[in-house]
Amino acid sequence: MRSILTLSNPIPNPPTTSPSHHHPMAANCLPPAAALSGGIAIRRLPATTARPSSIAFHPLSSSASLKCLRLSHQKRSKIHVSSGNFGAVVTTKCFASDPEQLKSAREDIKDLLKTTFCHPIMVRLGWHDAGTYNKNIEEWPQRGGANGSLRFDVEQKHAANAGLVNALKLLQPIKDKYAGVTYADLFQLASATAVEDAGGPKIPMKYGRVDVTGPEQCPEEGRLPDAGPPSPADHLRDVFYRMGLTDKDIVALSGAHTLGRSRPERSGWGKPETKYTKDGPGAPGGQSWTVKWLRFDNSYFKDIKEKRDEDLLVLPTDAALFEDPSFKVFAEKYAVDEKAFFDDYAEAHAKLSNLGAKFDPPEGLSINDEPPPVAAAQEKFVAAKYSSGKD
Repeated sequence: MRSILTLSNPIPNPPTTSPSHHHPMAANCLPPAAALSGGIAIRRLPATTARPSSIAFHPLSSSASLKCLRLSHQKRSKIHVSSGNFGAVVTTKCFASDPEQLKSAREDIKDLLKTTFCHPIMVRLGWHDAGTYNKNIEEWPQRGGANGSLRFDVEQKHAANAGLVNALKLLQPIKDKYAGVTYADLFQLASATAVEDAGGPKIPMKYGRVDVTGPEQCPEEGRLPDAGPPSPADHLRDVFYRMGLTDKDIVALSGAHTLGRSRPERSGWGKPETKYTKDGPGAPGGQSWTVKWLRFDNSYFKDIKEKRDEDLLVLPTDAALFEDPSFKVFAEKYAVDEKAFFDDYAEAHAKLSNLGAKFDPPEGLSINDEPPPVAAAQEKFVAAKYSSGKD
C-alpha cells in the first residue's frame, strides 16, 4: 500500500546513525541519587545498561530539577525496550516528557529545519506515527496512534513509510540530547514545528505522550491511506473515519501537501524530476504539488483546482477533493480563504497528533507559554537559494 501522506523531502547527507544502534533514553526525572551542580543535571544509567559514554548532561533549571526529584518519590516507572532500530531503556520518571526539554528540543528542531529544509518529511513522520489509530479498538497500544512505534524497524518497513528512516536519523541526535522527551512527543513536536516554521498556522499542541516499549506493539501494516485506490473519496473516508476524523478534517489535512514532493521510487507516484524540483533543495528530483513547495499556504487548493501545470502533481485522492460533493465545499473554500484553511488545518493537525496517545499526565502538557511569533515577511521562492543553505 502506498500512502497519500507522502510529503517527502530527501535530505542531503543525513547523519549516519547506525540502524542497529540502541540509544539509552533516560527519563525526564532524575533518580533520587542524582547530583545537581550549577543547574546541570547529571544522569548515570544503571551499570547493566551503561555504555562508555553513559553519563548524559542536560541543562535543567534548579527548580524544575528539584520538582522532578520530589515527584520521583511519588511516582516511579520502569520500561524496557527489547529491540528495534531506535530502542531505549527508561528509568525512574515523573511525567512522560519534561516541558523544559521539550522547549529546548523545539529550538533545536528549528535549527535543523534551517539547515536541512526537512519540513515535509517531518510533517509526514508525525502523521504516519499518529495515522495508524483505530477508534474501534479501546486498548492501548493496540489501537495505534501517536505512540512512537514508528521508531521500530518493523513499522519503518511498511510500504507507506518508505524513506521515513531519514527523518528518524535526523531527529535521533536531538533525542539523545533531550532524553527526557519521548519519541512519540518528539515526532509530533517536529511535525507541528515544521508546519509553523514553513509559514503555517500555530498549532494548539499538547505533550506527554507515552512511548510503546517494543516492536511487538507496532500496528499491522495497512492502516494508512493509499494514494490511488479504485474509489478515492470512499477510501479516504474509510481510513479517516476509522480515526474518528471528519470530511472537513480530511480536506484540511490534505492541504499539507502544499509542502514536499513525491518520489516515484518511494511512493510509486510522481515524475522523477520537474522544473520546480530539479535544483532541490536537498537531493534534486521528485514532483511537487505546488510551485513553492517549502512554504505552507493554500496553494495546494488553488493549483489542484486550476490544474494549470503538468509539472505539478495531482493524485487521485487530490482530485477527489474537488469531485466529491462534500469534500468540494471545503476545498473550494480553502482555495479562496487561506485564513479559513489555516484555522481548520491547525484544529485537524492537533486532533490527528493526539489520536490513540496515552498521556502522562492524563491532561497533557503545554509548552506554548510564550507569545506567538511575529509572522516573517514573505519572500520570493527561489529553489537554488534554499539548496545552497544560505540565508
